[in-house]
Amino acid sequence: MSDDVRFYEAVGRRKRAVARVRLYPGEGQIVINDRSLTEHFGRSQDWLDAVAPLKLTNTENNFNLSVQVMGGGITGQAQAIRHGVARALLLARPELRPTLRRAGFLTRDPREKERKKPGLKRARKAPQYTKR
Repeated sequence: MSDDVRFYEAVGRRKRAVARVRLYPGEGQIVINDRSLTEHFGRSQDWLDAVAPLKLTNTENNFNLSVQVMGGGITGQAQAIRHGVARALLLARPELRPTLRRAGFLTRDPREKERKKPGLKRARKAPQYTKR
């Protein structure tokens, strides 16, 4: 890692959630929207999801994280953070690419909510057909 870089910044997305992640050299502190990781995420599954790239690469005690996340729901935000952390780790340590790629952390999940169409009740549900 070069000394002239103060932090690595990346953007992660999932559904409507967008996370701007900054990765600093440090001892493992994580701040999300000016709150701690466990304060921001109520469920343990969500905060485990958010730090999965760090755990996978054994770098959780080497970097501090500063995250600004908005939009979407809690789980979508956690997965957006995961995507952003993986991208930032890639900037910091390019040799981690095969590991992160194999785990699927670098692929943006393209699934989004489908829009409601006119004449239908929801995106695809049509009113019940009546013969008479």
